[in-house]
Amino acid sequence: MTVRLPRSDAWDNRGRILDAACVVFVAGGPDVPMREIARRAQVGPATVYRHFPTKQMLLAAVFAEQSRAWRAALDDGLADPDPWRGLRLAVSRLCELQACDLGFSTAFKSAFPRAVDFAGLRASSLMSAAALLGRAKDTEHVRADVSLDDLLLMLMASNGIRASNPTARIAASRRYAKLAIQAICTA
Repeated sequence: MTVRLPRSDAWDNRGRILDAACVVFVAGGPDVPMREIARRAQVGPATVYRHFPTKQMLLAAVFAEQSRAWRAALDDGLADPDPWRGLRLAVSRLCELQACDLGFSTAFKSAFPRAVDFAGLRASSLMSAAALLGRAKDTEHVRADVSLDDLLLMLMASNGIRASNPTARIAASRRYAKLAIQAICTA
């Protein structure tokens, strides 16, 4: 039996739909009509429904994409041979992701509390964050009194970053991350 891979234009459409859905859901919440997502993605509504038969499936896919980005930031930080640089890069990327999320993840978790194993995702992320922080503390670049709770507080605070457009939010998140990293640094 031959497995048929989707055509490249189908993959492109799926990507455009996910990108548009992320923007639309962040700006307007989960109640935005699927037609608006199709319009933003420059595809027909049938194309959206072909990829995502229900809005919940589309919301879950957007959340999964964001979760993968968070996981990649943590994994890349842990993979960096320089633990201090790995922590700085991970914090910077996580702050940027948080600033661009604009509450989508919180709204998704609230609207669909059983859609994903949120406790499992959190536990895995906390283990990675603790490992990142521990490795960086071993280099003596991080103050000894800094705890995992402090790191989490820094990341949660980045959720409050607001600006008039995505470019300004990203710039603000990078500035915030730089200041937060300086706050935990020994030098």
